[in-house]
Amino acid sequence: MSSNHRRLTTNRLSILTLSCEIFFLALLLTSEVSAHGSTPQSLQGVAMPQTPGLFDGDAPIIINKEAAIQLGKALFWDTAVGSDGNMACASCHFHAGADIRTKNQLSPGLLHKQKIGKTFEKTASNEKGGVNYTLKTSDFPFYQLANAADKDSAVLFKSDDVVASAGVFSNRVNGENVTDSRSDNCASVKDAIFHAGTLNTRKVQARQTPSVINAGFNYRNFWDGRANNIFNGVSPFGARDSNASIWVTQSDGKNAIKQKIRLENASLASQAVAPPLNDSEMSCTQRLFPDVGRKLLSRKPLSTQDIHVQDSVLAGLRDKSGKGLTTTYEELVKTAFDSRYWAGLGNFGKPKAANAMPYNQMEANFSFFFGLALQSYQQTLVSDQTPFDTPRIKGTYPQMPEGLNEHQKNGLTVFLNAHCAICHRGPTLSAAAHPDVYTPNNSFASLRLVNRKTLNGAFDGNGVAQAVMDEGYFNTSVTPEDNDLGVGDKDPFGNPLSFSEQYFQKILTGKPLVDQIIVNSCDFDNPFIGDFKYYELLDDPYITGDCGDTKEYAQIPTLSALQTELKKVNQGRAFLATKGAFKVPSLRNVELTGPYMHNGSLLTLEQVVDFYFRGGNFKNAAHFATVVFPQSITETEKADLVAFLKSLTDERVRWERAPFDHPQINIPHGHTLNTSAKNAKQAQDLFLQLPAVGKNGRDANLGALQPFENYVEQK
Repeated sequence: MSSNHRRLTTNRLSILTLSCEIFFLALLLTSEVSAHGSTPQSLQGVAMPQTPGLFDGDAPIIINKEAAIQLGKALFWDTAVGSDGNMACASCHFHAGADIRTKNQLSPGLLHKQKIGKTFEKTASNEKGGVNYTLKTSDFPFYQLANAADKDSAVLFKSDDVVASAGVFSNRVNGENVTDSRSDNCASVKDAIFHAGTLNTRKVQARQTPSVINAGFNYRNFWDGRANNIFNGVSPFGARDSNASIWVTQSDGKNAIKQKIRLENASLASQAVAPPLNDSEMSCTQRLFPDVGRKLLSRKPLSTQDIHVQDSVLAGLRDKSGKGLTTTYEELVKTAFDSRYWAGLGNFGKPKAANAMPYNQMEANFSFFFGLALQSYQQTLVSDQTPFDTPRIKGTYPQMPEGLNEHQKNGLTVFLNAHCAICHRGPTLSAAAHPDVYTPNNSFASLRLVNRKTLNGAFDGNGVAQAVMDEGYFNTSVTPEDNDLGVGDKDPFGNPLSFSEQYFQKILTGKPLVDQIIVNSCDFDNPFIGDFKYYELLDDPYITGDCGDTKEYAQIPTLSALQTELKKVNQGRAFLATKGAFKVPSLRNVELTGPYMHNGSLLTLEQVVDFYFRGGNFKNAAHFATVVFPQSITETEKADLVAFLKSLTDERVRWERAPFDHPQINIPHGHTLNTSAKNAKQAQDLFLQLPAVGKNGRDANLGALQPFENYVEQK
């Protein structure tokens, strides 16, 4: 290290010793001024992150985008995709992209690492809860305090149960699918949790269902980020799944070979291929994606579901009967995708069932078509026409959208002053968006996927704690972190889901990150040079590109220094704030997407405001206390803040106008607890019936979509 560099480092350490809190706060404000101090920009005109080679280049994968969107919308809403013929992707994403069912929606803390046995708890209304329970307003919130504004007041009630989404019954594949049936050939398996007496009930997932609207702007998807930015054509895990490959026909037009694909900015495709094989969401256990293809490809899409005559995507293919389309899934695949992915001849693998015919190429590659078609459709679900997206009034600071009324303007001011925009930043109002979406042109440094931030301030006298964390994935202490590790968990291959933990492993071992992302130490809000001594640092050998004006910060801990820190309680200066951290959801249409939080534990926006302004529920080690900390708020300010949040509702979403219109769908909604006529081991389904809606939206008789709280039993 040069003498000038050493002198610079010593000066920085002196500043830190005199006032570490001021030092780090200055860095924080410098790098996040656009997030904290000014109004996030409108989403109008913001480009959707594109997947190179999907629609462009010399040999695009999708050769007809319109057909791909038609295929994606049909697959998204078709209940035949589910093993039992009653579950579509839309069955959990039908209301502003989310789920507002109120019956049989409880799950017993399935991801709680320390819980012995997965049992339901009593509800706050002193009901038994459990399977087939109908939610009541008095059941919320799931963590109740004597004083909702005081995190340290007496705890009156708490539960680790989750409000999530009902999926399929417990079943196992029993043989090859019958191609003319909507249902797979499956056998019932007694479920240890989801049953009423001797009858199985539909299983409920482990986390609340987030909205799919605007999800195309996210870098990763799912609450824990496991839907990778890279789509491998087969599974949600990108390059982590080293065996994932698809069949590609060669130039002779006949012979095909297996090839690995790695498509960037395709997290929606990665997300799409998970539910159809998940045995609590849509699938019998042991179902394979080629089996899904074999079942669907020869079928008329949406064959038992009404299509509105003015459907914004499917009207041109609508059968004259009003039900389903005039084409087949096979024909839509052929129209949408280049023939090298479906025209090959030969044997492309064999089903498990005895005497079954080998898969053809289209069946074998069905996960590839499914993921990219759903991504193509869901990328059209952009909600950018809200009062917040109107032009800014010149001369106002913070800049005020002209479409806001006075209460909403006051609420925006509260939103900014309370640091909400640090996490809910950029045009999607989420730091989990692709960096290209929320990076301002005049940013201090390129905003990143891994950052080092001030985790705790010095307000409690314990000093300042720094932590490395995944941008857009934060621990706000909704639940104890052991209840659900979130992005701090691992994938099925043993790799950390978090980029941050991978980064530390890289420093310790020199091995590259399993996710090939760029992490530059010179881009951190709080670089290592600020609190490590100069002799504990070395020049960062992993810098990609040019650090420019921040090159002096391109220092990382030496191996011995990092190993020493990791042995300390809470890892000292090498803390990873990933355990119990979850994706920051977009606030757009938040009025309509309750219940709130990853565990669905909050009923109303007022309860959400109470949660944040008291500083969360628990004192988790990775709690992001410089953002979620006790703050005072008056009843008037709370009302104004809620009014601002409601200004983020797009009226097209509220009224299901194009592109948010949809086919008719019947959605399982609890049980009668009588024996099903179709299966003597299952409870009889009840259904929530949604009629088909065309491009002009819901009519006055149907009325507008309502907040979740309006559907919950008022008790």
